[in-house]
Amino acid sequence: MNQKVTKAIFPVAGLGTRFLPATKSIPKEIMTLVDRPLIQYAIDEARDAGIEEFIFVTSRGKSALSDYFDDSPVLEAELQRKNKTELLEVLRTTNMESGQIAYVRQAGAKGLGHAVSCARRLVHDEPFAVILPDDVIMSDKPCLAQMMEAHAETGGSMVAAMEVRPEETSSYGILEVDDTASQAMKVRGMVEKPRSEDAPSNLAVIGRYILSPNIMNSLSGLGAGAGGEIQLTDAIAREIDGEGVHAFRFEGQRYDCGSKAGFLQATVAFGLAREDLRDELAGFIADLRLSQSQA
Repeated sequence: MNQKVTKAIFPVAGLGTRFLPATKSIPKEIMTLVDRPLIQYAIDEARDAGIEEFIFVTSRGKSALSDYFDDSPVLEAELQRKNKTELLEVLRTTNMESGQIAYVRQAGAKGLGHAVSCARRLVHDEPFAVILPDDVIMSDKPCLAQMMEAHAETGGSMVAAMEVRPEETSSYGILEVDDTASQAMKVRGMVEKPRSEDAPSNLAVIGRYILSPNIMNSLSGLGAGAGGEIQLTDAIAREIDGEGVHAFRFEGQRYDCGSKAGFLQATVAFGLAREDLRDELAGFIADLRLSQSQA
């Protein structure tokens, strides 16, 4: 039986320059999607998948992240005094138990692979998950929970995968797989950000991973890859002939909240999925389209 995955790494050291000036004073991961920050979606997904230890790879200026997960006794007391029990329960879901969260610093923007390697001493010799908060996935069963079930059968390393348009391959790690009809596909090759004419497929890696501890050894020997950064994809590719790598075609809709357009799309989609917001938001969108068509 494959070892249970109980640790997850959250690389959150980026500067969020695409969202300036908002990110001048707040980390991108604290930006709000409907009424929850992006990082809360990632944490909730990890919890639902059975993750027990949460490792944040941060950088200077990210203190708001650690503050967010602390208890807020003054606010809780005020909600209690005003008998706002529903809001109090929502607030308490953001609290983390002592010892559940660890923070490590990434010195310099050296790529996703380098960020993951910063947590080496905390994952030890256990398999671990990696969640990129920019990728928010709407699904009936959380994406990582889907992957956990499949990984229990396959072992090795696993990456979440989705099809992208051919012209988008230069923005992703692209996979070469054995059987595209399967949900968990054996990976034969991986290429980081290839041109469309060089891409082995249009099946792209997105921000959910379950990785063998051997990945840390592969990362330690890597030099700079695409974009002059240490690429996690390059380290995973080294595992193909070892313990093996599977690509998992998850069920759900992924939104790239690292881009402004993707963030707006996610806001609309998650807003329409909420019973308390759906009718008013749908009515506004219908009225807006009508007014634009008449303009």
